[in-house]
Amino acid sequence: MMLEVILFGCFVTCVYADGVADVVLSCTLVEEGVGLGGMGGGALFTRTPATLVLRDVAVGPDESLEMLTPFVPPSVPDPELILFETKVSSPEIPNAGVLLHADCNEQEVMCEISRYSPREEQEGSDPAFFMVSLSVEGLEVSSSLILQTLTVEKYQSQLTQNKLGLPLSQSGTLLTKVIFLVFSNIKSVSAPLRGHALLNCGFKQQEIPLSQEVGVEWRLQHRGKGRKVLEMKTELNDTEENTVVHGERKGSSMNAAQVVSEGNVSMTLSRLKVVDEGTYICTVSVGHFHAQQVIQLHVMQPPHVSLSVEKLVLDKKSSQTLSCHCSKYYPLDAEIEWLFLSPTDTEPELFKDQGSLSSHRQHGDGTYSLSSHLTVPPTLSAGTKITCRVSHRALEAPLHISLIVESHEPDSYWWILGFLVITVLFFYQVMK
Repeated sequence: MMLEVILFGCFVTCVYADGVADVVLSCTLVEEGVGLGGMGGGALFTRTPATLVLRDVAVGPDESLEMLTPFVPPSVPDPELILFETKVSSPEIPNAGVLLHADCNEQEVMCEISRYSPREEQEGSDPAFFMVSLSVEGLEVSSSLILQTLTVEKYQSQLTQNKLGLPLSQSGTLLTKVIFLVFSNIKSVSAPLRGHALLNCGFKQQEIPLSQEVGVEWRLQHRGKGRKVLEMKTELNDTEENTVVHGERKGSSMNAAQVVSEGNVSMTLSRLKVVDEGTYICTVSVGHFHAQQVIQLHVMQPPHVSLSVEKLVLDKKSSQTLSCHCSKYYPLDAEIEWLFLSPTDTEPELFKDQGSLSSHRQHGDGTYSLSSHLTVPPTLSAGTKITCRVSHRALEAPLHISLIVESHEPDSYWWILGFLVITVLFFYQVMK
């Protein structure tokens, strides 16, 4: 089989003739250290450069792998290097293909590796376990992998990785396999108030014994407080499937049938409120292993905008106040601006005096209201268009609401009144 080795800047890809590739990621090994001076001053973390080799990443037939430079691996295994090697196909790591071109697209790959301890001691003391956290900057994908080291026969290698004390393969790597992973296709979700949101989360592992219990827990963390939202446990045996779902929050749901069959533990929240906003933690436990994903939920409600009057007649003797009301929006960051367009201009301008703002008013449902009051000077020309422009995170584009300043014609009243008087007198004389 032909092999071409190519470099992707911060990671390397080896492309094979049969349409698969090996992606080599620059990672960080994070370990808990000792406190200050070793006297109980609190735990510190050490960060050591490491490398993760993902084998058998699928390459599409239309993939372009041009302008890549050769990479030459170390000819002699180095016990100081920390190189993890694993396959992405068993079980399949979702969205592994995005790693192929992340660096070329100037998207940083975040990769952290740390030791992992199963809930209970495993039979035998040979395997070691590691947790890998993977995400790509600018993409809504992330995964948490649990790796288990594979047995390396002594006759294959006499080398041991110095820092971890684990045997190395002949190529100088720590051979591992993915035994469990939890992933998400989103990092954040924005949903409307009183609407619904789908928080994506899934898991995979090599195999699920029929007697194995699968547990799922969704928790909400917001402003230093945490609470359980939804919990599900299911246990399979040869004849039946027993599933228990307990929702702490009314309107939270999960498709229990898809949990074991597809590994889909996504949660739906309906009738969203402001208090539902925050950081959601999806934790999946299978047997001795568990991993989690974190998803941000942002609740949005666009403002309703109105003016205090529908018609503004210019008063040449005194100023008038025009108000713009911005109501029932969330979150708090609304901006109100005043613009004017005179009859002789083609582009609107901002008023120098942007008026005064009321204090924010919060309603029982958590939404806010705000008003801006503009002083309209008597020197303003008739026919001027006054616009209130409101910007808010829930709006794709700012909202505009306008009116045209009308001229005040005091002589028209007296002219009409005089015409009526003359008409009455005329008919009086005719009748007389």
